Amino acid sequence: MTENPPRSVLLASPRSFCAGVERAIEIVERLLDQRGGPVYVRKQIVHNVHVVKSLEARGAVFVEELSEVPFGATAVFSAHGVAPAVRAEARLRDLDVLDATCPLVTKVHAEARRFAERGDTIVLIGHAGHEEVEGTLGEAPDQMVLVETVEDVLALDITGPVSYLTQTTLAVDETAEVIEALERKFPQVRGPGSDDICYATTNRQVAIREVAARSDLVLVVGSRNSSNSVRMVELAARTGTPAYLIDDASEIDPSWLVGVTSVGLSAGASAPPELVDEVVAALEALGSVSVSTHTTATETISFTLPPAVRRAR
Repeated sequence: MTENPPRSVLLASPRSFCAGVERAIEIVERLLDQRGGPVYVRKQIVHNVHVVKSLEARGAVFVEELSEVPFGATAVFSAHGVAPAVRAEARLRDLDVLDATCPLVTKVHAEARRFAERGDTIVLIGHAGHEEVEGTLGEAPDQMVLVETVEDVLALDITGPVSYLTQTTLAVDETAEVIEALERKFPQVRGPGSDDICYATTNRQVAIREVAARSDLVLVVGSRNSSNSVRMVELAARTGTPAYLIDDASEIDPSWLVGVTSVGLSAGASAPPELVDEVVAALEALGSVSVSTHTTATETISFTLPPAVRRAR
């Protein structure tokens, strides 16, 4: 009897943690090492259930709003950034705040303030309800309008100077279409000096597109509230390859693998790399596999920690 050839697993690279996520997690870890618990974190530090559970086990307490944090306690702002009103509330509650906002999100906030100061109406391209979008909108709530689609752009009624910004974790190709629509409708529209969609989002989308084209099935490890992870699945599906978002190996449905000889595998920027290893192990348990890596970029970026946690552990 002839054995079936091994199922190929093609790992997309880059994948998993980006520099902003690593920085945010390390801020909380160092605080817990230095001060012990509880350390209060407003919202999820990054959008991944496994990261949150791990930090909770060490003494982090995740809250939705600062009103849940005792006066004078240590609090951390998540990687997604916060509105100025949240910072003001933290001061009123005399909180010892560590800001884990990704520096690339901070860049977008600075652009929002600059565009608002020159009197522009700012069109923010992003997903309603996302924490990053809510924080950015809070920089200039009276001068900013949110759009998600080309149709939203066509419905805009704006007079005077217009500029645009984007959420950092959007689909690159879809966002380009929205920007083109803005430029057609408002020929004098001005954008940021450099793309707001971050390097990690772009790199992971490029990698997953190429891997999807070589695969019968794509699996992306990430949580359902992770924007960049969801965009990766959508992008893979647009290539015509079935694609699924899974939090971990336990969510693999063996029926997905029927007739599949090649599996593309990646992980969103907030997903721990060990979860990818566990998925590979789970696939190996379902049959012989051969694993290879397809690299489209090498990431060397790192971000400095805040002074309060920069000293040695």
